[in-house]
Amino acid sequence: MKIICIGRNYVKHAQELNHDVPTEPVFFMKPDSALCLDNKPFFLPDFSKEIHHEIELVIKINRLGKNIEAKFAQRYYDEIGLGIDFTARDLQRQLIEKGLPWEKAKAFDSSAVLGKFLSKEELGDMGHILFSLKRNGETVQSGDSQLMIFPFDTIIEHVSKYVTLKIGDLIYTGTPAGVGPVAIGDRLEGFIREKKMFDIQVK
Repeated sequence: MKIICIGRNYVKHAQELNHDVPTEPVFFMKPDSALCLDNKPFFLPDFSKEIHHEIELVIKINRLGKNIEAKFAQRYYDEIGLGIDFTARDLQRQLIEKGLPWEKAKAFDSSAVLGKFLSKEELGDMGHILFSLKRNGETVQSGDSQLMIFPFDTIIEHVSKYVTLKIGDLIYTGTPAGVGPVAIGDRLEGFIREKKMFDIQVK
């Protein structure tokens, strides 16, 4: 199982970080040790002073595929979930300035929170999925899949040109605007529409 993350997939998020809006999907990887499951607490690492939350819809791949055309991509997932791509923003800035890879800022242990999944049948229109993140009861990020620069099927087509997709692989599809720091004692709750998908504490 591998974790594939799409960067800069919402225009306003790219703008808030002063990044160019991409013309094709940007992706990077996290190891399976990055997963944080079952509403377990997230412990702030000691190597960063600026860990940011990034709420994201997550595709779970259900069959083996390579060079998948977008028109067939729906066959490769049955469920959409919700997660957080935690980012050590201070490290990321340093790495970008030096032209270095982002792994230290993105792929560290427990940096990929993963909540529940909902079936496509329950969700209905894949092009209009509302999702949000609450921090200590206040909504800090809200998104809609229709605002993605690259929708689910385009992401699968692009990624599968370079990386064979396998059963159980996860694709984090990018975060909307509103990313920000977390602190010890924070409670983070993720929602798809009105359904709570995860509820974690920062320690």
